[in-house]
Amino acid sequence: MKHLTQEQRYEIYGYIRAGFTKSKIAEMIGVHKSTITREIQRNGYGASRQYYPGEAQKRAERRWRHRKLLRKYDKSMKMRVEYYLRKMQLSPEQIVGYCRRKGLTIVSHETIYQWIWRDKRYGGDLYKHLRHKGKKYRKRGLQNNSRGHIPNAIDISERPEIVDRRERFGDFEVDTIVGSSHSQHILTITERCTGLLIMRKLNDATAAETEKKMVEALSVLAKKGQVKTITSDNGLQFANHQAIAKALKADFYFAKPYHSWERGTNENTNGLIRQYIPKSSDFNLLSEEDIRQIEDKLNKRPRKRLNFVSPYEAVKTKTKIDLKVAFRA
Repeated sequence: MKHLTQEQRYEIYGYIRAGFTKSKIAEMIGVHKSTITREIQRNGYGASRQYYPGEAQKRAERRWRHRKLLRKYDKSMKMRVEYYLRKMQLSPEQIVGYCRRKGLTIVSHETIYQWIWRDKRYGGDLYKHLRHKGKKYRKRGLQNNSRGHIPNAIDISERPEIVDRRERFGDFEVDTIVGSSHSQHILTITERCTGLLIMRKLNDATAAETEKKMVEALSVLAKKGQVKTITSDNGLQFANHQAIAKALKADFYFAKPYHSWERGTNENTNGLIRQYIPKSSDFNLLSEEDIRQIEDKLNKRPRKRLNFVSPYEAVKTKTKIDLKVAFRA
């Protein structure tokens, strides 16, 4: 059976709105017509089966989690995981999230960690590809877990459904990418509907610095009432979320821990950024102007999801704001 990806669900949504038939939609995204019919019937909303990609993705993931299939950690799966560890430098959580988003059968990230440490005991080097190479993974949710907690965080489950639909401008996802020394960070802010990217170099990864740069970056849009929601991961650099929300007059939500696919727009955009800033890069060698040039290039790049218009063009259509001018003002 053909499993649809999150990106394909957004394509289906766009083609439905454009008036294409199910047969034509199937042809354009490369699946059988029955796959489209089944997708709309199973994951559509209400008696009329209205189709919203965010809701469809949630329903598909929920069904996947509860299906009664034996998920055996076989040789082919181990080879796939090893490739993602060695070649793509993904964490076990990212591997699981990525595979589930692509509809690939995968074990839990706990099983992957157990396999990695078993490999180490027998002289293997897989553990060297983890971010914390010599530090053994601890199970999540332990009472004595000493990692920080963000007070008054609002879970993504409380975020309005309209955000999932990507129909309006003003819903942002935020993250940071880390430099080679792990002490250098770049703040990335991506708008869900248009794919607009805003990047800012952080002097450090403190909550105060992140708050300052995020408010500065979005102030132009906030003054025009164009910042509605912000969604981040649970990094402590976003601990000042209440101050950010107040300054930008927006609602701030947090994705569930280790659910990076809940911020898929930002995750995908960070992958595009790595074309210009590889993981081994020293951010000290990047000037503010270098950062702005990368941001500008990606915002001018035509996107398939947007019917090959650029984020800049999409923003101008949605808001009548020319950000090429506004951001440089």
